[in-house]
Amino acid sequence: MSSRLIIFAKNPIIGKTKTRISRKLGDEVALAIYYRLINKAQRITSDLPFDKVVYYSEFVDTEDSWDNSIYDKRQQVDRDLGARMDLAIREQFDEGFDKVVLIGTDIYELTSSIIKQAFMALDNSDVVLGPAKEGGYYLIGMKNADSSIFDITAWSAHSVFDETLKNIKRTYRTYTLLPELNDIDEPEDLEGTDLLTF
Repeated sequence: MSSRLIIFAKNPIIGKTKTRISRKLGDEVALAIYYRLINKAQRITSDLPFDKVVYYSEFVDTEDSWDNSIYDKRQQVDRDLGARMDLAIREQFDEGFDKVVLIGTDIYELTSSIIKQAFMALDNSDVVLGPAKEGGYYLIGMKNADSSIFDITAWSAHSVFDETLKNIKRTYRTYTLLPELNDIDEPEDLEGTDLLTF
């Protein structure tokens, strides 16, 4: 079976990344933290035995630190987050991939082994989901596209994971849950990491 890993990444533009952190620690520190998160995402994904594609938030950057020989590069469609994820996932199935897993770049605790675990879970489940501690999720994987899974009231709410799980159950799809991890969004999320060590 052919597998593809999607990585949703914001272009590292000062004042536009980690905005909740920047309000307390400043734009420069927030941007430096985001660069570290990008570097971590690259370290844990570059050697994975799956096809990989980065979807940028603003524009495709062919001269950044995402290696062009490892990562395909595309741009997210400018709609809400659910629609962007749904369309990105659908593109991979349209291109013939059998398993698709999507992650972001904000999960410092995410590892290569957890991503591998997600793809393995799709051998026996229709959907795999990685819950984040703040109420969202850091990973979603599927064997077939389903737009209804992304029908969420508000993507910034703490109920995103619960709503997503209800949507999955409503379609009678089987699912696997991964370990709960911490999303780096607020200044307090930096505790226990080395993201502030410059």
